[in-house]
Amino acid sequence: MEEVRSLVEMETGSKGEIVHIDGGEGMVRRLWVLGVIPGKKIEKVSSIIGRGPVVIRLGQQEIALGRGIAQRILVKVER
Repeated sequence: MEEVRSLVEMETGSKGEIVHIDGGEGMVRRLWVLGVIPGKKIEKVSSIIGRGPVVIRLGQQEIALGRGIAQRILVKVER
C-alpha cells in the first residue's frame, strides 16, 4: 500500500513519486527548472530532524531543498 507524505515526513532512504506541489506559481516554476515536478521519481537522501535542508536524488542529480519548500512537495511513498 502506498501513502502520500511531504518530503519532510519521508524517512531517509525512502523512494517515491512526486504527486503534487502545494505552492505558488513562482515556487513551482523554480522547482520545474530543477526537474522537481509531479510524476518524477525521487529518493530522500538526507535531512536533519527539525532543521536544515532536505536532500533528494533525482536521477543522477542531488538537490538540497529548504524545509519550507520540502514541506510543500507531496510524494507517493513506495513500500
